[in-house]
Amino acid sequence: MRFLGRVLPCTIGKGGLSRNKREGDGATPVGVHRVAGMLYRPDRLPRPAFWAKPIGPQDLWSDDSGDANYNRHVRAPYPFSHERLRRSDPLYDLVLVTDWNWPSASPGSGSAIFIHQWRRPGYPTEGCIAFSRADLHWLADRVQPGTRIIVPPLAQA
Repeated sequence: MRFLGRVLPCTIGKGGLSRNKREGDGATPVGVHRVAGMLYRPDRLPRPAFWAKPIGPQDLWSDDSGDANYNRHVRAPYPFSHERLRRSDPLYDLVLVTDWNWPSASPGSGSAIFIHQWRRPGYPTEGCIAFSRADLHWLADRVQPGTRIIVPPLAQA
């Protein structure tokens, strides 16, 4: 990824890049996306930006295409399928939320395309874009709501 003149290594989904993103395909959607929000773990790091929202123990993200709140932030207890935002590992300590299939979600078109910390270099995600912790924090210091994220159809070195 390139941002403000820097090249930042990142990983994408295990399903590669897709022009036809579907829930559960593990692909990263091609196109122009925007930063729609920032979430962080206040028990693990200070607020990274004035507009960042804390992740609490009950915070979830709905990934159930039959749910009226599909691809939205929801809170536990929650009866539909969801992803827990407060993880035991550091992957979601800092998250940039993209506008993929949001705010008006098309059921089954994929949920929770986040920008977050990677497990390790080259390890794929479930469809998100992931960076080293240092590069993710560098990005978080510089992005604003609406910052463009361009995912080209062919990954370039």
